[in-house]
Amino acid sequence: MSDALDVDEAVFDVVEQIPPGRVTSYGAIGRLVGVGPRRVARALSSGGGAVPWHRVLRADGTAAEAVRVRQLELLAGEGVPVRNGRVDLAAVGWPDRDTAVLPGDDAPSSKIDRRDDAGRGSRTIG
Repeated sequence: MSDALDVDEAVFDVVEQIPPGRVTSYGAIGRLVGVGPRRVARALSSGGGAVPWHRVLRADGTAAEAVRVRQLELLAGEGVPVRNGRVDLAAVGWPDRDTAVLPGDDAPSSKIDRRDDAGRGSRTIG
């Protein structure tokens, strides 16, 4: 049971790092944490109310039907552009190519590193 709680906490830690006005996908969070997108969705649906769950979308930029109306309402309040029920992940997706969320040594916590253009160096920014 503690493994499931650790995964949930890792998901929540990453989701908390998503800035207002930006979004990501379940799959992107899963790749950062080391689980599949469905596991990310399960964590958020079972206990993600305290984190900005609304900033996590399907890979095609759409919201899950069960939370669609509320999620799009919250995103609109943050200025996220929505066209035909879809968010353009390429325009407002997070992390961008220069930012990555990496699990910390004291997992499940995470930090944000800004990588240089060559990808060789980094510095912690959060």
